[in-house]
Order: sequence, then structure tokens, then C-alpha cells
Amino acid sequence: MTASADAAGSAGSASHRRPRWRWLAVGLAVAVLAVATGWLGVSEHGLTTARSSLARTTAALQQQHTAVTRTRRARTADSATLSSRKASVRSAQAALATSNQQLATDGQAVARTGQALTDLQGCLLGVDGAYGALTGGDNLPGAVAALDNSSGDCLAADGGAASGLAYPFDFPDPFVLTVGDTYYAYGTNAAAGNIQIVTSTDLTHWSPVGDALPQLPSWAAPGGGTWAPSVLQLGGTFVLYFSAVYGTANEQCIGAAVSSSPTGPFVDASNFPIVCQLAQGGSIDPSPFVDPAGGLFLDWKSQGANGQAPTIWAQPLAGTGTQLTGNSPTAILGPSQSWEHGWTEAPDMFWLDGERYLFYAGSDWKTASYGIGVAECSGPLGPCHKPLDHPIFSSQGIIAGPGGASTFTDVDGQPWIAFAAWLTGEVGFPHSRVLFLRPLEVVGGVPAVCPAPATTAAPPTGQCP
Repeated sequence: MTASADAAGSAGSASHRRPRWRWLAVGLAVAVLAVATGWLGVSEHGLTTARSSLARTTAALQQQHTAVTRTRRARTADSATLSSRKASVRSAQAALATSNQQLATDGQAVARTGQALTDLQGCLLGVDGAYGALTGGDNLPGAVAALDNSSGDCLAADGGAASGLAYPFDFPDPFVLTVGDTYYAYGTNAAAGNIQIVTSTDLTHWSPVGDALPQLPSWAAPGGGTWAPSVLQLGGTFVLYFSAVYGTANEQCIGAAVSSSPTGPFVDASNFPIVCQLAQGGSIDPSPFVDPAGGLFLDWKSQGANGQAPTIWAQPLAGTGTQLTGNSPTAILGPSQSWEHGWTEAPDMFWLDGERYLFYAGSDWKTASYGIGVAECSGPLGPCHKPLDHPIFSSQGIIAGPGGASTFTDVDGQPWIAFAAWLTGEVGFPHSRVLFLRPLEVVGGVPAVCPAPATTAAPPTGQCP
């Protein structure tokens, strides 16, 4: 076959096949349309079903949401109720704790009251016993024993040792002497005799000894009136200074008695007092001073008379301590400040931190305005000046009207101050002035009476206010 013939035959075959492809395309289109139409029908049905299911689900979710909301609200209400109940429980617990604390406090108060009544009863029994011993037969040892046995009860009944209370019985104008490891305190006459004496080894527990001056000198009038004792140790000799009523003049004058023991008995065999300023109303409150620069001195107070104010005097003592030397006494201090109300008395000179300090009492001893003042002295005979315009110690706590100071050092070299005072609410006769002890320090260049320590065996230092 020729090439032209093949070409003509191929062209005729192509022209003959085209109608078959068209029909195939048409058929395929018809089939696709049919499938699509079927799918659309199926999709429409599924969509309707899905919508219905969605509606049911939405309704169910709405119901669940409503239920959850109600549950949350209920839970919130329950939580508020629970919080309120917890608050009520806490409040009840707090009220219960307060009630328990109050019950405990009341119980302690009842216990303290019961103990106070027990202490008071023991104290009264001791005092009654001492009074009975003295009035029933002048049994001084029995009276001393009764007071000694009840001392602890009386000390507790008066407020204990927290304020420095040392001896709870009448003990005016005290003077404390340290001999070895023992302390001796002397006081104005009371039931125990002309000169009371009590002893201690720890400055806390004091026991009465009796009368240091059982026999008055010939110049002294009987019947009491022996005041403000003090004692000077000269080797193995002890000299007791005291004031008593000079019989012929009916005024207080000062004597000196001697003993080989700090407990006595002290004896004054003289016919006359060693100091007796009758023109100035008499002389009281003697107090010896051993100057570190050398020499013995005696300080005292004149009562004041004939227009003269009560005045504190000083004069050298002879080596025996029983007589004054020199031409005349020197006036070293008088009343000059408003708080003193015209009175200066109860002198006590003390060497402290390299200075001479003169402690004294001012105002009326029968009142709560009584107080302890201090002056600085350049020598044992003065001159002296007052660094303050107020007392260094006055009424506070259970202490009312402190005065009659006596300074001393303990066995460890610590300085102390002893004084007598009324108890608050019990000022003046027939009440008693009792013995107090407090540590002493120099604060800001001036002596200060420190708070009472927890134990007198170990007083605080550097802790004065």
C-alpha cells in the first residue's frame, strides 16, 4: 500500500472513532450526575438526622448546665454555711479558752487568797504568842522565839521579799553591821527591848536575838525612848551609839555603850551622855563614820529649838569611840528643799565609789512624804551640798515613807542600803515601820536605790533605773 493510501485510511478511521468517545463522555457525565444526585439525597438526609441529633444534644447539654448551675449554687450555699459554722466553732473555742484561762486565774487567786489567810493566821498566832509571853511573865526569850517562828508567815503576809522587805516586825531606825559572814541589824526600842537586834547570814532570813542594851545607863530615864542605834567595830570591841531621854532635862541625848560581842550585852557605865544639845532641843540619830583618809567621826541630828531648824552635825571621835574630841561640833547639813518640809535627820555617811555621801531623811517621819535624800561631802566635817532637788528614794509600791537609812557592804563587797518604812495604807501609829533592804549603786554620779533582786545572795549590779 502506498503512503498516500495509508494516510487516507488513517484519516478515515479517526473520523469514524470520534462518535464513540463522545458517547462515552456523555455516558460518563450522565453517570456522574446520577451519582451526584444520589449523594445529594443521601447528604440531605444525613444533615437532617445530624440536626435532629444536635438539637437533642443541645437540649441535654442545657439540662446538664442547669443541673451544674444548681449544684454550684448549692455548693456555694453549703460552703457559706460551713464557713459560718467554722467561724462559730472558732468563736466557741476562743470563748472556751478564755473561760478556761479565767477559771485558772480565779483558781490561782483563790489559792493565793487561801495562802494569804494561812500566812496571816500564822503571823497573828506568832504575834499573839510574843505578846502573851511578855505580858504573862516578862518572858523575853519566849517572845523572841514566837516572833522568830512566825517571821516567815508575817513576811509573806506583808507582801513577801519582792520589794526588799526583810523583817516584817516593828524595826524603826535600822543600822546594819557586817561582821565576818554574819549581818547584825539594830533598831529602835520595841517589844524586844531597849535596842532590838536581829541577825542573818544571807540578808534574807532574819532571826531576833533580843535586847542589845538590857540595862540603860544611870543618866537615862527608864520607860523606853532609846532610839536610832548604830554600832562601830574597833578590833574586838563594839561601841553602840544610841539616844535616850536625859532624865534631868527630859530631852533626848546620845550615849555610847561597849561590848566584846556584836550581840551585846552593851554596857554604858557613864554618868552623862556624850552629846546633849539641850539648847537645840536635844540630840538623836547617832551614826559613826570611819574616814578612808583617817579618823573616826560621829554624825547626829539636833532636834531643833529656839528658832533653830533640825540640823545634822559632825565631830571627831576619840580612839576608843566613846568620847568626842575637838572644840565643838560642825553643822554640815540642814533643811533647804521643799520636799524636806523643814526636816533633815537620820544622817549616815558612806564612802562609795571614791566619794563621801551623806544619806539623810527629810520631811515628817509619821507621813508617807518621808523620804531619803543624799548630799556630797568633800570631807567628814563637810562642806556638803545636795546634788538633787528631790529625794533619791520615796514612797513606792508597798513602801510608804522610807527613812532612817543605813548603808553597808555585804560579804562580797556589794553596797546595800537598809531603811524602815510604813506599809502602804498603814501609815502612822499604831502601825509599825518594818525593815527593808535594797542594793545601792551610783548612777550618773548620784547614789541610787536599786530594785530588790530575786535573791539577796546575788544582787544585780549596773541595773538601777
